[in-house]
Amino acid sequence: MNDVYILAIESSCDETSMAIVKNGKEVISLSTTTQIKVHAEYGGVVPEIASRMHTEVITLVLDSTLKEANMKMEDISAIAVTYTPGLTGSLIVGIECAKTLSLIYNKPLIGVNHLIGHVYANNIDNTLKYPLLALIVSGGHTELLIMEDDYKFTKLGETLDDAIGECYDKVARLLDLKYPGGPNIEKLAQKGKPTYKLPVPVNDNSYNFSYSGLKSAIINLTHHEKNLNKADLARSFEETAIGELTRKVKKALKETNIKRLVIAGGVSANQYLKKEMTKLCQEYNAELLIPKMLYSTDNAAMIGAAAYPLYLKKEFSDYTLNASSNGDIC
Repeated sequence: MNDVYILAIESSCDETSMAIVKNGKEVISLSTTTQIKVHAEYGGVVPEIASRMHTEVITLVLDSTLKEANMKMEDISAIAVTYTPGLTGSLIVGIECAKTLSLIYNKPLIGVNHLIGHVYANNIDNTLKYPLLALIVSGGHTELLIMEDDYKFTKLGETLDDAIGECYDKVARLLDLKYPGGPNIEKLAQKGKPTYKLPVPVNDNSYNFSYSGLKSAIINLTHHEKNLNKADLARSFEETAIGELTRKVKKALKETNIKRLVIAGGVSANQYLKKEMTKLCQEYNAELLIPKMLYSTDNAAMIGAAAYPLYLKKEFSDYTLNASSNGDIC
């Protein structure tokens, strides 16, 4: 079989990213333009600004990606694009670019779920072996899944309200930390001690998650505590939030007897999460896969990796492909 080169496009939030991925594993080129500095002025992503900025740079990112790979569009096997979930306006920019390239150069079009892309980011530097447990932790999602094979998922549990990444960002604003909140809370937490007693989220026998109660407790503390120690509160928050993930993953490892765990999504870059999951997997003699930092946050390489199994199965999209803000895996 000839090598498959997929040009992938990711524009679900505030990164405009394109990559060329060979055979779902080898990243030939990756070009990403971030909008973080602009949105930091507003304390979070402004959807209208994000979509406009994607429009301004997307052709430049395409040129950069092809130039880095020393390839032409004629060398590409297929065009992949994130179509769900994400900000509708941002997604549309990437989708329309992908449709245009597909039509002009007569290349197959592949629509990819952004969350599945995060899972397949683990297949770039490693190899996914099944069955496995997948923990998705991002700004909009917290889910625990069983993955039996390529694109075969069974959901064990999900967040009942706020996602963990969203909670990190909201707590960061309460502590007067700049956007993006997650990395800044992590830095502050390293200077503190877990002195604050916070409510344990969804402390039950399910696989579900919840972060609204934890967020509310911190809102109350920041409004009423006179001598608030922000570093200690950040440390207490992080240990409680990550502890929620650890408990549920431990339950899954124990009850399913699956010996592989992958962490997916932007929060996978958190060092405390990595430390806790490493200890847990050692305890249960399980293999742990976490993507390198470059592929943890939103990027097009993961979309190219996730598109490859669909290419092999010829599961292509037509030109009715449209943006969906709330796309679930299963």
